[in-house]
Amino acid sequence: MKYLKLVIQIAEKYQEPLIAELFDMDFDGFEQRDDQIITYIQKEHFGISDRERIDTLLAAYPGDGFIESEEVVADQNWNKQWEETIKAQTVGNFFIRPTWSQESVPENKILLEIDPKMSFGTGYHETTRLILNLLPDVIADNDFVIDAGTGTGILSIAVIKLGARHTFAFDIDEWSISNTKENILLNEVDKDIDVVKGSSEVISTENKADVILANIERNTILEIFSDLDASLKKGGTLVLSGLLEKDKSSILSVLKDKYQIVDIPKENEWIAIQAKKNIL
Repeated sequence: MKYLKLVIQIAEKYQEPLIAELFDMDFDGFEQRDDQIITYIQKEHFGISDRERIDTLLAAYPGDGFIESEEVVADQNWNKQWEETIKAQTVGNFFIRPTWSQESVPENKILLEIDPKMSFGTGYHETTRLILNLLPDVIADNDFVIDAGTGTGILSIAVIKLGARHTFAFDIDEWSISNTKENILLNEVDKDIDVVKGSSEVISTENKADVILANIERNTILEIFSDLDASLKKGGTLVLSGLLEKDKSSILSVLKDKYQIVDIPKENEWIAIQAKKNIL
């Protein structure tokens, strides 16, 4: 079977969002090398429209683009090569480690074992780190949490290990659902987390959440905001990420009538928004 190998020049901080997009286009594997993504796709699955779509995606990242493409024979495990680029790391109170790493857990850190399997949410990206850093001050014992757009399930697992009672996680991507189920088993929290395929329509408003986490891009947050709001208790906490600094005003405009802003942490051009729902 013939594959095309594409080398894409893109800053490391933008790589995970682009990988998520490319994965939806049937690319089979990824390698991350500093400011490059090397990715592969079956030659018969890549046409002019796919190249145009990638060009459109890259237009959002000035200065980035293709370096080269070449035809290769599928004689390697591309996914294994990509997995090997994922290293253990510390983020706030957490130590995130893939199962293939042998690194020891640092003292006083909470272990999150995450095998990404191409899903967004390895902990490398700013949007995930921003929420992980907020969680110790957000989660209280016995909280019920909703994790919108769960990705790898990393946030759901983190809140349970911080003392939350239960998490309801959902995602529209079948691969993410499968990956989340694998990761919650790895972390032995499968009895504490429900994972459902779908968007905000799968949330039951009968059991309102103490905390809702949504690491999703701006347009989706705006689209499902009314459902998220209806599912959150008065006095509950909403944490939004997946946002660029330029998205702040549009998000704050939908929060202003019902929420008090607690914090807006920033890492590079990415932000998270922590807000508390008004009691009255």
